[in-house]
Amino acid sequence: MNVFIIGGGQTGAYIANLLLQNHCSVKVLENREKVFQKLKNDLPEEYIVYGSGTDPDVLESVGIAAADVVVAVTGADEINLVASTIAKFEFGVPRVIARVNNPKNAWMFNAGMGVDIGINQADLMAHLVIERIDLKNIMTLLKMNRGDYSIVQVHVGAQSRAAGKQIKDLVIPAGAVLIAVFRGEETIIPRGDTAVQEGDNVLALADEKAQAAINKLFGS
Repeated sequence: MNVFIIGGGQTGAYIANLLLQNHCSVKVLENREKVFQKLKNDLPEEYIVYGSGTDPDVLESVGIAAADVVVAVTGADEINLVASTIAKFEFGVPRVIARVNNPKNAWMFNAGMGVDIGINQADLMAHLVIERIDLKNIMTLLKMNRGDYSIVQVHVGAQSRAAGKQIKDLVIPAGAVLIAVFRGEETIIPRGDTAVQEGDNVLALADEKAQAAINKLFGS
C-alpha cells in the first residue's frame, strides 16, 4: 500500500512508523523547518519530504498520483481540508483520511471536500464515554465508514434474557445481524437453533439504535 501523510508532527510520525512496520510504502510531507528536523530523528530520510501538502506542484513531484491513501494529520483543519481536496479531486487518490482538530469544523470534512473519513477525536472520545455509561456490556470493535453501523461485541451475563434460549426464539432488532458467537476458544456461526449461553460473547453488525436493543437483549 502506498500512503502519503500530510503533517510530520507526533501523529504523522507515529502513523508512518506503524505503517512501515506493516510493510507499507510511506512518504511524509512537512514544511515546518523545526518539525522537519525532528522528523529526521524519527524516520529514515528516504521517507520524508520537505514541502507543503497543499502545494499541487510539490504533491505531483513526489508522486501523489500513485497514492492508495492520503492521510492529512496537521494541526490545522484548513490545511487538512485543502490537502484532502487536492488529493481527491486533482490527483484522484482513492482514499483520503483527515484529522479534525476543532469539533466545530467536523461538518466540513465530507465527500464534497474530498474526505472519505474524518477522524474527530473529540467525538470518538465522547462516544467511548457514553458507551461505557449506557452500554456496559457492549464494546464497539469497528465503526464502519458508511452510515452509523458498527461491529460490536456484547457479553452474555448471568442475568441476560437471552441466556439459555435459541436464537430463533429471540427478537433480534431489524438494524442488526448476528455474525458470530464466541464460547471459550470456540467460534460458532449463529443459526436459528444455536443456544446462547451465559459467558458467551456475541458479535454483531448493528446501527446505533439496534446496539442499545442488542445490549438490552444479551447483556445483564
